[in-house]
Amino acid sequence: MIAIIDYDAGNLKSVEKALQYLGEDVKITSDANEILGADKIILPGVGAFGDAMEKLNTRGLSEVIREAVKRKIPLLGICLGLQLLFEASEESPGVDGLSVLKGKIVRIPDKEGFKVPHIGWNSLKINPESKLFSGIPEDSYVYFVHSYYLAAEEPIVAATTDYVVDIHAAVEKEHVFACQFHPEKSGDIGLKLLKNFATM
Repeated sequence: MIAIIDYDAGNLKSVEKALQYLGEDVKITSDANEILGADKIILPGVGAFGDAMEKLNTRGLSEVIREAVKRKIPLLGICLGLQLLFEASEESPGVDGLSVLKGKIVRIPDKEGFKVPHIGWNSLKINPESKLFSGIPEDSYVYFVHSYYLAAEEPIVAATTDYVVDIHAAVEKEHVFACQFHPEKSGDIGLKLLKNFATM
């Protein structure tokens, strides 16, 4: 069973539908026992970093996620879910992230001809060693919606994209995976990524 962590994140149903389409057994839940008993875990999210961390902390889910990582249950963060796995974000100064991975979340700089938030399809440069992107071609297009991006501080980058700056679009470290884009809104490429995660 794949547990999708429910903390009023916004894009739970679309992730659930994509996984159900792939034939996966999936459950949206905020129950600690169900999350820690799952085969895989997804941390989705749209919205603000500070609000999301407050919800995770208030519901006791921050510790559940950290415990899941300790137990080596495969975990996939999506969009804001990626950002929350890191230490801090410029969006919410003074708010600690989950600190599962090392890096900061910073605002996409303003540049003439580029809109922030970044909304739309961008191509990926893929690390050929990536398990998450196994079988996914270089320069595949995926769908982004974000104003802040990851600057990772350890060699965990699985894919990058170019939008004003070089953006760390996906990461993986042992059993922890995350992508800034929305695989559930990225057509066949996104479904392939979700299937790769589900079948690890």
